[in-house]
Amino acid sequence: MNLDEQQRKKVSDWIAQGLKLSEIQTKLDSELGLKLTYMDVRLLVDDLKLTPKDPEPAKQTSPLQAPPPASPTAPPGKTGKTPAPNQGGVAVTVDQLARPGAVASGKVTFSDGNSAEWYFDQTGRLGLLPQQPGYRPPPADLQQFQATLDAELSKMGF
Repeated sequence: MNLDEQQRKKVSDWIAQGLKLSEIQTKLDSELGLKLTYMDVRLLVDDLKLTPKDPEPAKQTSPLQAPPPASPTAPPGKTGKTPAPNQGGVAVTVDQLARPGAVASGKVTFSDGNSAEWYFDQTGRLGLLPQQPGYRPPPADLQQFQATLDAELSKMGF
């Protein structure tokens, strides 16, 4: 793709502003009238010897509690971590061996002391199996559960 000097300068400025390649693709179309595929934009940025900026890591608004370390006497397939109610928080554990039919599974204890088993099936859907039938955790606990679960699964490479 041959761009004039002014167009190259615009692309360089967009990279310096931290725009993603998809955003540059949109700007090329809307501001310069150039319809390029994502791969074309990627090659263009490479040809111009530009490097997109990495996004800033998201700041967490509240610290999340990590589960306690595994017990050496844990039965096979379990982490040995027992989620315990904590002071207004959510405790999440991850099983070493996922339950049958699940990619990952574990347990969660919500701030009100109720607990449930969680799992991800092969299609990526999250499921909760509360110990108390019909139990629905508070919305704030669900958000904290999802954030804590995401952090725990990230540590494991998911």
